[in-house]
Amino acid sequence: MTAVHSVRTAEPQVSTETAALALAPSAPPRRGWRTALVLAFKILLALVFGLPLVFMIVSSFKPDLQIFADLGGVLAFLPVGDLTLDNYLGVFDRVPFLQFLANSVLISALTVVLGLLVNSMAAFAMSRMRMPGRRIALGVILATLIVPFEVMALPMLWWVNQLPYFDGVEFAQGWLDTYAVQIVPFIANAFSIFLFYQYFESIPRELDEAARVDGAGWFRIYRTIVMPLAGPAVATAAILTFLPAWNQYLWPLMVTQSESVRPVMVGIDYFKQLNVSWGQIMAYASIITVPVLALFIAFQRSFVSSIASSGVKG
Repeated sequence: MTAVHSVRTAEPQVSTETAALALAPSAPPRRGWRTALVLAFKILLALVFGLPLVFMIVSSFKPDLQIFADLGGVLAFLPVGDLTLDNYLGVFDRVPFLQFLANSVLISALTVVLGLLVNSMAAFAMSRMRMPGRRIALGVILATLIVPFEVMALPMLWWVNQLPYFDGVEFAQGWLDTYAVQIVPFIANAFSIFLFYQYFESIPRELDEAARVDGAGWFRIYRTIVMPLAGPAVATAAILTFLPAWNQYLWPLMVTQSESVRPVMVGIDYFKQLNVSWGQIMAYASIITVPVLALFIAFQRSFVSSIASSGVKG
């Protein structure tokens, strides 16, 4: 009995030593290598996308001759040499920048606000209201995503030139050279409708039924129940609508002729005429890029979280 007891008491000691040896790290963990590779990949992406912006901002403070002299090396990305603000002063002397900036702010803001209203209401109707043909309508709307804008530009140009326009005094034909022609064609957006539709589908329908029992109509359900719960989708749609509206170039170039309605992106063509000043081009590009970049960085966390929670399944 004594021998058996000694054997039994020795067994836990052996198992404890074995467990201690098993827990001892014999090789570097794989997770550390994966973290290092992911970090290196992120740094590489940051350099690929960030260096052009650094070059643009640094070159905006250099004379044209120094810009070309520094192109062959790393000095092109460093603020060295004869730095000056003459390029920025030349921007305001060469183009009516403040007018262009005000036009872009107005066009982008109205496009975002009206787009959120129209696209969310269309998505609400197809998601919550059981009307016949709503699936077909959604499929037709999504099919427009595969059509490039360049294909639709000329037909759109013909149509907007046939529409009546009230200039404050009398009606005229054609929307060319107006704010309306730069806003109205881009209010309805297929991707925004799909984005809202996907998010509305994740909201329980029991909320609608409870509201209808209390006597609420569809618009009240949309306004007081569904939209307050769709904050992430609203944030995503607003950002994805603002960026194309701010960066619009081809369409304003086709439909505007006077400086009073032209946006900032068309203004860059003024620097390609007669004497081309690359320093002024870099200064102009920096002025119109830095505010948008700062806005995106400020709301980056909200943008990423809204994309992750907006119900986009692909």
